[in-house]
Amino acid sequence: MRVFERGWLSSNNVLFTGEQAALVDSGYFTHAPQTLALVRQALDGRALDLLVNTHLHSDHCGGNAALQAAYRCRTVIPAAEAAKVAHWDEDALSYKATGQQCARFGFDATLSAGDTLTLGGMRWQALAAPGHDPHALLFHCAEHGILVSGDALWENGFGVIFPELAGEPGFDEQRATLDLIATLDARVVIPGHGPVFTDTAAALDRARERLDYLAASPRRNAENAVKVMLKFLLLERQSLALDTLPALLASIPLVEHVRLAQLAMEPSALADWAAKALVRAGAAHVDGGMLRND
Repeated sequence: MRVFERGWLSSNNVLFTGEQAALVDSGYFTHAPQTLALVRQALDGRALDLLVNTHLHSDHCGGNAALQAAYRCRTVIPAAEAAKVAHWDEDALSYKATGQQCARFGFDATLSAGDTLTLGGMRWQALAAPGHDPHALLFHCAEHGILVSGDALWENGFGVIFPELAGEPGFDEQRATLDLIATLDARVVIPGHGPVFTDTAAALDRARERLDYLAASPRRNAENAVKVMLKFLLLERQSLALDTLPALLASIPLVEHVRLAQLAMEPSALADWAAKALVRAGAAHVDGGMLRND
């Protein structure tokens, strides 16, 4: 088992070798050539047999199409997303809503909570992990105490609670997912973003504290989502003209929905606030009328 820790535009990738070579999650669309190069180098001439996704946000499956074209690998996705992928419904899959890219891909089979699969000669169980994404899955190897957690748990937090932005429940679901992880006795956690970690209890404490903070004021979750989506654009493009930000953010349906429904800010005020928030966080800087990635 080998983990490719990627930058935050792409999710981490987990490569398994053994009787069959398998990859969990494939990164973002614009990083697909790098994903393919990493896999090719690690496999050293072997074929990739299996591709599995924890969930179908664009930063976790954006390399699926490139890997399928290169290897014709069998692809397994969460069962609840099957119809959306089969009909390539970009609205239901969130790609249009978030203004993100994902090349069309297909699938050969699905996974539901409770199903098992073999990766790297180890038995893994798929577990439901709603919260960040209502259809996300965890992969747990009880024998070795390893958890592939996707965006349900990072060393310092978890992914944006997207359902809450659309008026659907998400905070309670995220809390239940954290409670589930606490029962697994995971000695090693491989998150969707950031480094592999071993102090699961401390990570859960930080995640619960973060969740309490967001749930106490849903506006905080909305503000966090806007900052995250603007940072995603910066990671993808590296620089954005400040005077284009109001129109750019307004062109992203989810951001526009959040602005109107939860933040009640004018487009120019939201763009100014979001840019300054990234600068304060050390995630960007302003240079000559441009917001640049840090």
